[in-house]
Amino acid sequence: MTSTRRDATLLSPQVPKAEEFQSAETAVDRLQLLYDLATDYLAARFADTMRDGPTQQHYRAYYPEIRITTTSFLQADSRLSFGYVAGPGHYSTTVTRPDLFRSYLIQQITLLLKNHGVPVWIGVSQTPIPIHFAIQGDQDTVVPSHGFAGFSLRDMFDVPDLNTTNDDIVNGPAVEAPDGTIPLAPFTAQRVDYSLARLTHYTATAPEHFQSYVLLTNYQFYVAEFEAYARSQLADPASGYTSFVSSGNCELTDPAGVIAPVARLPQMPSYHLKRADGSGITLVNIGVGPSNAKTATDHIAVLRPHSWLMLGHCAGLRNSQRLGDFVLAHAYLREDKVLDDDLPVWVPIPALAEIQIALETAVADVTKLQGYELKRIMRTGTVATVDNRNWELRDQSGPVQRLSQSRAVALDMESATIAANGYRFRVPYGTLLCVSDKPLHGELKLPGMASDFYRAQVAQHLMIGIKATELLRNMPFDRIHSRKLRSFDETAFL
Repeated sequence: MTSTRRDATLLSPQVPKAEEFQSAETAVDRLQLLYDLATDYLAARFADTMRDGPTQQHYRAYYPEIRITTTSFLQADSRLSFGYVAGPGHYSTTVTRPDLFRSYLIQQITLLLKNHGVPVWIGVSQTPIPIHFAIQGDQDTVVPSHGFAGFSLRDMFDVPDLNTTNDDIVNGPAVEAPDGTIPLAPFTAQRVDYSLARLTHYTATAPEHFQSYVLLTNYQFYVAEFEAYARSQLADPASGYTSFVSSGNCELTDPAGVIAPVARLPQMPSYHLKRADGSGITLVNIGVGPSNAKTATDHIAVLRPHSWLMLGHCAGLRNSQRLGDFVLAHAYLREDKVLDDDLPVWVPIPALAEIQIALETAVADVTKLQGYELKRIMRTGTVATVDNRNWELRDQSGPVQRLSQSRAVALDMESATIAANGYRFRVPYGTLLCVSDKPLHGELKLPGMASDFYRAQVAQHLMIGIKATELLRNMPFDRIHSRKLRSFDETAFL
């Protein structure tokens, strides 16, 4: 909790006392009320302060929270990987943006009520809402940097606190909150707010536009194809898609609409083909490298997507491969290094059967090849991910031996990072790469070769990814969220 000046008077909004609820919908309504009261209060006091100057008051409002207490070792349906607590105890989680997470919260609370037969309590927590997060949805209000307001912002408002903005819960083992309760959800409210702000910064689109099925790529070439596909879907009333959103929050409902150019392309441009229930497709160009891959997935994870799939280019490592062939990853050699402190390299990253089947089925559907014939254009095997783009220029004896021992068939700079972060955050993941060069066999990615290759393969590769997401969307969500991603002591919320 952020400290305040000793001579400051602490002021907070009047809010309802904690109450128990037997209905998920009314529980979320109360969460929304508490959140609105808190953020409206902070926004109003901030506006007063910026207009009238500092006072001797410190303004504080708190995140709402969900609590549940169980006294039974009731055995829940063992087929489920979420929706219940492990045993007797007091559980809680802070909540932000109930408007954004309404469907998710209703779904998770409904499962708790069903599986345990006890009410949930909704009230205010002891975690202050930082002023930066309270007003981050207001495009016309900006929190000044330290020193630019003419007074210390910390004297009057709470600011982000790293003690509650971390990955301690997902990295495990489960940690108790300061009040002794056990976490209900994988992220605290401040951790979620932090990532929502980062997503807006890196992708130049608001979190509200992100959909439940995410495609990640490392080339801007895929964007034009995705836009063309989106326009074709908007032209089809039966498609189920309602709009297309480009970087800068430019939203089209007319397939012939014009996308306004952005003044500056963001670091990780995102594009969203939306459905009314949020089950559409988001495409993010994360760029090249494991650091970008980690950054993007660190923040997308708080939105609790149903899957993320990597569609990128790779170096083919086998002489039998050809440029344009596909690689379906079923294992990963992790030499990206960026997640070593969060997830040790000795942790196996399993292939998820539901994702693998969807990707292989999509390849067959798009290429019109089946069974043994599919092997002509696709290999299933280990993908190695490294942090050195010019690995070919080093002494080859060591790297090539490791690649051979791991039975790797492809090498890139993002896939293992994305899979490992999916594993860490319990987000179903998969990888389908396209061979763009074969450096070990003298076929380098040169400008002329690359352009011909991209023109021929990008459209087909993207359509496979889209087809796979559509197959996954038709799968029950409790099946796609596999028990393989859950540890000994898991949060009840997905």
